[in-house]
Amino acid sequence: MNRLTLFALVSITLFPGLPVAEEKTPAKADLVIYGGTSAGVAAALQAGRMGRTVIVIEPTDHLGGLTTNGLGATDSGRKETIGGISREFYRRLQDHYRDPAAWPLQDPGEPQGKGGGPIFNPGADAMWVFEPKVAQAVMDAMAAESGAKIFFKERLDRAAGVEKQGGRLTAITMESGKRFEGAMFLDATYEGDLLAAAGVSFHVGREANSVYGEMLNGVQKSQMKGHLFTKPVDPYLVPGDPASGLVARVSADPPGEDGEGDRRIQAFNFRMCMSNDPRNRVPFPKPEGYDETQYELLFRNFEAGDLRLPWSPGMMPNHKTDTNNYGAFSTDNIGMNHSYAEASHEEREGIVREHEVYQKGLMWTLANHPRVPAVIREAMAPWGLAADEFVGNGNWPRQIYVREARRMVSDYVVTELDCRRVRVAEDSVGLGSYNMDSHNVQRYVTADGTVQNEGDVQVSPGGPYVVAYRSIVPEKGEAENLLVPVCVSSSHIAFGSIRMEPVFMILGQSAATAAVMALEKGIAVQDLPYAELRTRLLADGQVLDLPEDAAPREHLTAASLPGIVVDDNAARAEGEWVSSTSAARFIETGYRHDAFGASLVPEEKWLVFPVELPEAGRYEVRLAFPAHPNRSSRTKVAMVTAEGEKTVTLDQRKKSDEENGFVSLGVHAFEAGGCEVIVNNAGADGYVVADAVQFLLQEP
Repeated sequence: MNRLTLFALVSITLFPGLPVAEEKTPAKADLVIYGGTSAGVAAALQAGRMGRTVIVIEPTDHLGGLTTNGLGATDSGRKETIGGISREFYRRLQDHYRDPAAWPLQDPGEPQGKGGGPIFNPGADAMWVFEPKVAQAVMDAMAAESGAKIFFKERLDRAAGVEKQGGRLTAITMESGKRFEGAMFLDATYEGDLLAAAGVSFHVGREANSVYGEMLNGVQKSQMKGHLFTKPVDPYLVPGDPASGLVARVSADPPGEDGEGDRRIQAFNFRMCMSNDPRNRVPFPKPEGYDETQYELLFRNFEAGDLRLPWSPGMMPNHKTDTNNYGAFSTDNIGMNHSYAEASHEEREGIVREHEVYQKGLMWTLANHPRVPAVIREAMAPWGLAADEFVGNGNWPRQIYVREARRMVSDYVVTELDCRRVRVAEDSVGLGSYNMDSHNVQRYVTADGTVQNEGDVQVSPGGPYVVAYRSIVPEKGEAENLLVPVCVSSSHIAFGSIRMEPVFMILGQSAATAAVMALEKGIAVQDLPYAELRTRLLADGQVLDLPEDAAPREHLTAASLPGIVVDDNAARAEGEWVSSTSAARFIETGYRHDAFGASLVPEEKWLVFPVELPEAGRYEVRLAFPAHPNRSSRTKVAMVTAEGEKTVTLDQRKKSDEENGFVSLGVHAFEAGGCEVIVNNAGADGYVVADAVQFLLQEP
């Protein structure tokens, strides 16, 4: 009997048909966890190992959240940052796949992974791609080992279900009337329902960039590069006639200006497990309530010439997939979830049902509809849903991918500055490292009368970063025995990186450790000495410290520098300029480059820095940029002075001797008032880069 078979038998014995716990079970424990996500299971296992009693309350009929519901292509980032129970989970998966019996439909050495390599490496210590049913068996086994009492299909009474004495939660009550008392509580849900009902501060939607000094938050029309309409597609019911109204799934609302905050959240989808193996596939079903008008944009996009297959199959063992969104009109149901975070349980069920009908209808349409080009239907022909997954649910995932909902606002908010290591917290409870990743948020009509998506951001943080303990506990005074390992205190764009299942398990373990230690000391979680928590976390295998190649970065502000400094955030871009933070030192939140070589046809671009001079005089003008051998050796910088237009040619491969990266463009006479410094890529032989412009008065 292999290890996973044993896990499965344990799971079946303890959770036959996934029942709720027996009524006679005492509804009282040291730690009460609301939400049986991967974070909730990791927390339960850690608390059990620390000798404490645990209750896990799960609103659905299964454990594991997205980890057991199709998200088999683990968004892990730097895998060496994953330790503790989180890594243990992936090691158990590797143990399972070492058994030849785990491969009934595929030779594990068969080329299938990215780059054509095998999907399984028998010498690895962990498996990062896996089947949902295998993940479910491992997750159930870990929950069983925790000794936790599991209650399924119990939803919090969000209006009156939280009892508090002073700043402490004492009990929570479900809609069924079941009441659970605890000394400590964890909110491990994707939605943050317990924290909200407990009166803890939270935020929904995208903050403006100005709130936390970020550049990837808020509306992001100009920095979008992926999952866009690449061909002009008319959004009107009668093409060319705005008075006829909009086709389905296009918003009439204005999108907002770049960097502005809003209440919108990134799109949800289901991570389907598909198969191209004839022995293990079922056809895509045509859902009840199917309406072909919901796919008019899809048809028009094909007719405009975009023949990309609009879904992305990440291959899993046994010829299965973790299927994700891809392209302009795909499995992400853009704009249809904005009310989800604070909707009632019943309203959420309606939102989830609408998403299910949409996505099932999309797949049926791609496979069958005559307006879908034959080349697409032919590409769909080998595929269907995996017949041996989600057997009790029509082979469809039981959990929608809630990419974000509420996010707690505590005494420490993790932001883009943390992800980029401009700021490094001293109370690490785990590391993140995945891209700052937001899926599209809205679909709108552009000024030229075509349809476009907005919100997709995929920017690397440039290595691992620290998640602070203060970001998983409420603001001091709000709730002293509650921890939040999923809806952590973070900005929208920072959460886009944190929101990965391995990180949730890391934070679940750290939260449970802190809960037990605070309980034993009889103190608030906010008062737990970090040094003691750190010692225990390290002893239990958590990875807390940045690797040597991920050094902190200095945050230079324009205000901290002498003279008049204009950062690239204030510059006007003509053509596509890409924001970056790859260099170790930069001013404000990053710098920009011209994406040299990205276009087959060279495109002339300008980056225009507006400068307001308070008085006339002779100024030394300087440009800051991070030098590198891949930069242009003939970058042109122009300015209009009191003596006429001047152009200076810079070699951006040579490093400046000035500590902040400024290179002099000479001393020139200027009149008082507005002027511009223009960086141009004409004739460049490498990347053209600009960070900030500085004016230093030499002679009034």
